[in-house]
Amino acid sequence: MRQQQWRLLYLLRKTTTNHVLFNPNLHSNFSLRSFSSIQPSFKIPHFTPPHFSRTFSSDPVLQPNDSDNNHVVISDIFSKPTQNDVVTSLLDSNRVSINHDSVIQILGKLDSNADVARRFFNWVLETSPWRLSSKSYNAMLSVLGTNGLVNEFWDLVGVMKKKGFGVSNGVKVKMLDIFEKGGLVDDVLKLNALFESGSIDNSIEKKCLRVCRIVRRNVWDDDVENQIKELNVEWSGNAVKLVLKGLGSETSKALIFFRWLEESGVFKHDGWTYNAMARVLGREDSIDRFWKLLGDMRDARFDLEDKTFAIVLGRFYKRKMIKEAVELYEFAMASKNKPSRDICTIILKKIVVSKELDLDLFSRVLKVFTESGNVLTDSMVNAVLKSLTSVGKMGQWNKVLKVMEGYMLGARGNLQGKIAYRLSAAGYKDEASEFIGNIEASGSIPEHKTWESLVEGHCVAGNLDKAFASFKEMIEKEGVASAGLTFDVLMNSYCQLNKAIDAYKILNEMVNEKELKPRHSTYKLIVTKLLVQGGFADALNILGLMRSHGFPPFTDPLFEHISKSGSADDAILFVKAMTSHDFPSTSVFLRMFNAFFKHGRHDEAQNFLSKCPGHIRNNVDVLNLFFSMHSKDAASSGMLAA
Repeated sequence: MRQQQWRLLYLLRKTTTNHVLFNPNLHSNFSLRSFSSIQPSFKIPHFTPPHFSRTFSSDPVLQPNDSDNNHVVISDIFSKPTQNDVVTSLLDSNRVSINHDSVIQILGKLDSNADVARRFFNWVLETSPWRLSSKSYNAMLSVLGTNGLVNEFWDLVGVMKKKGFGVSNGVKVKMLDIFEKGGLVDDVLKLNALFESGSIDNSIEKKCLRVCRIVRRNVWDDDVENQIKELNVEWSGNAVKLVLKGLGSETSKALIFFRWLEESGVFKHDGWTYNAMARVLGREDSIDRFWKLLGDMRDARFDLEDKTFAIVLGRFYKRKMIKEAVELYEFAMASKNKPSRDICTIILKKIVVSKELDLDLFSRVLKVFTESGNVLTDSMVNAVLKSLTSVGKMGQWNKVLKVMEGYMLGARGNLQGKIAYRLSAAGYKDEASEFIGNIEASGSIPEHKTWESLVEGHCVAGNLDKAFASFKEMIEKEGVASAGLTFDVLMNSYCQLNKAIDAYKILNEMVNEKELKPRHSTYKLIVTKLLVQGGFADALNILGLMRSHGFPPFTDPLFEHISKSGSADDAILFVKAMTSHDFPSTSVFLRMFNAFFKHGRHDEAQNFLSKCPGHIRNNVDVLNLFFSMHSKDAASSGMLAA
């Protein structure tokens, strides 16, 4: 009665602090069965758990950083009593997988919801008890103690003692604080006595540490085996895992211990213990024994856990054991829990940045990846090419692309363009041409965007001759109908490098021989740049080309150029070039006269007038303009004389 009153007071205080509604219906009745009736059975069936909330399949699943999502799903599923088969179905539909680590994480999230935690723990206990370890039991202890379920707390402690599990120091400290604040003196004494009695030394953890010490300090023989047997360890998957982990780098002794357990009939290994052994052996100095163990695993139909795969693969990367990494990937891809698409990309990148580019290993990874129903994506190809570039191997892009081509439908659309641009812009002229040739050799046709990117890349690199050659090749293959934008890029590059005269020659050739129709903007650019670079006569010729394509002649820069530095003869040539008739309208002449006057070149304006046709010289507006300018000059002279 005292404990029940304390528990209610404690919960009331706790829920007030946390702003949670107090639930008076929370009681110390473990829903599926009481802890006192739980039998310490540790017969472990085959289990190959994936890493918490994640598999290596290509389907989307909850990632490790989605533990909050898992907690919400678990809370919802176990919020009320539910049949085990229904629970399993709900977990599967929500893409939540449960293993040893996830049990601990979820119980930690449920520390304030004892009912849900109780149902969840019991479900795991009934459906897959091998997923529960000492840590799992301690996590459940913490939930019970935190929620004031003192009787159930001690019941579970009793069950743990039978299983050889001890109360962790963290739980002890936490519960002593709770007991003391709640005035539960007897429970404080009881908990202290539990630790002082030395019974904790018989926990499974302590026994496993003793096994490790025995194995490490002695040469394996009958005496070692007898010493281990005398410890009376109740062997479970978790216990075996603790010993193997404790032996650390003692790989030979760990393997002897592992083999002895089964050969002596002490323990029947399962997928979990095989994976624990694989994590020990997966290193450079025991690689042969590692592959032998994996072969045994496959024969026993156990799968490689993703955690094991990740740990061993990381070691191989660190030691630059690329061949072994590829072989491990091949093994994992043949199992149920296949590595993700990202793993394939990482391994491909590791291969290409190695000192020697091993295309055989590269091809093997692609083969096993695609044979499992996967397809290479543009992002994967791009990632590999970036890695090659990062180690100065851009010149080997085509070799790698050639291998990848056999496992994909060729480089597509945007990717083709990116590759062509990056090769040509980096100055790899021959490699860029080879890339285009490889596309055509494969029976495909380079897309327009690819040609456009190729020309642009050559322009960026300053390889204008190559850019022009690529442009001509493009229009030979595609025609000139859609070449306007690419031609504009080409012409702009010539002009930026002060080669407007060359740009005009190319433009003239393309228009007259290939019937190319440049953009209006291209014409305007070249006219402007020609005047700056001494190509006045060529600029006048462009006016005629513009008229032939239906564009209004671009005259503004010509008016400015002639009025500032041109002659009357230049002005006559200009006005004649503007029109297909003998002369343009009077307004054009008036504009030219005004431009000369604006820059103070009255004599040149007079010379221009003298060369104009009679109808312009006798035009009233022209005469008035000159009269007004002479009047202004006379007035200015008079003012100066005065």
